[in-house]
Amino acid sequence: MIEPVMPTYARIELDFERGEGASLYTADGRRYLDFGSGIAVTLLGHSHPALVKAVQDQAGKLWHVSNLYQIEGQKKLARKLTDNTFADTVFFCNSGAEAMEGCIKTARKYHSANGHPERYRIITFEGAFHGRTLATMAAGGQEKILAGFGPKTDGFDQAPFGDLKAAEALIGPETAAILIEPVQGEGGIREADRAFLTGLRQLCDKHGLLLLMDEVQTGMGRTGKLFAHQWTDIAPDVMGVAKGIGGGFPLGAFLATEEAAKGMTAGTHGTTYGGNLLAMAAGNAVADVVLADGFMDRVNEVASRFKQGLAAIVDRYPGVVEGIRGKGLLLGLKCVVPNGEVVTAMREQHLLTVPAGDNVVRLLPPLTVTDEELEKGLEAIESACAHLAEKAGAS
Repeated sequence: MIEPVMPTYARIELDFERGEGASLYTADGRRYLDFGSGIAVTLLGHSHPALVKAVQDQAGKLWHVSNLYQIEGQKKLARKLTDNTFADTVFFCNSGAEAMEGCIKTARKYHSANGHPERYRIITFEGAFHGRTLATMAAGGQEKILAGFGPKTDGFDQAPFGDLKAAEALIGPETAAILIEPVQGEGGIREADRAFLTGLRQLCDKHGLLLLMDEVQTGMGRTGKLFAHQWTDIAPDVMGVAKGIGGGFPLGAFLATEEAAKGMTAGTHGTTYGGNLLAMAAGNAVADVVLADGFMDRVNEVASRFKQGLAAIVDRYPGVVEGIRGKGLLLGLKCVVPNGEVVTAMREQHLLTVPAGDNVVRLLPPLTVTDEELEKGLEAIESACAHLAEKAGAS
């Protein structure tokens, strides 16, 4: 008999009642250190006072009016984003999948507005994850996600991740854009190197394509820059953002240059909930914290210490983990044993992490993680690896 909650998740038998910082607490008082951050969402940790106050204050005034009317919070957050990125304009939505749908639509509409509606195809990369709508599943191209949902939505061509020549070979008269995650999250914390991203930018410029970036997981300071592509000297034309931008409140956005957004005129795209007053209260509060002087410096300092601690663990337990991937506080442990076993062993040490593709465990502490929390996290990772190493030796 089916449960009232549709059983589309293999849920862990944990139910949390409250949280503070990087800690989550069950109803019976057990504490877990959260280095999964709700899959890179709770950017400022749990119950951050600035975020709580902003949402509580707005909840007592007005929640929702729809996008039929002016929303001052959208103007404020859009200005913060455009002032600190390549973009000239922002559309607010509710999720990462919606943000990426918006990127795809913007690219197609751009070419249509330029008199080339035949240019609708988008080049994507193996291992990508862009969401679970029909279009974003097709963009990701993963068979395990596409299976059972009928014909794959047309319009996407895939190249191996990091292979510039293969991407160029796919460009044809119907190509509209190239879509890339600067760091693949679900795909195993695989970082696109600077030369590859630069090469993609050059291909787009040469062939009149738009460069789309999926920064849903990497954005809002997760890698030590506001957005991961800012570690390079290139920028996209359109970019999808979600997860951390709302600090746990459902919020997404896509950002674009004025030129790329030329086709996105009144009536071409819309959302009922996107960018409502509660969401904007959360988004503005998150942005104010992340954009404050010194915040990103500390993220990079903490990330450096975290990586050093992880490197020592990798050296001590080569039969369990073999390497570290990622940037900033978007890190992955490449595992030797099945990553599910590592995630379970860490959870038994009261540390929450997230599995990823390519046998990787994602480590995504909040950007506000304290020195004490970081040390406790490293101790838990060490204990989990020691347990697995002992288990392997016994077998």
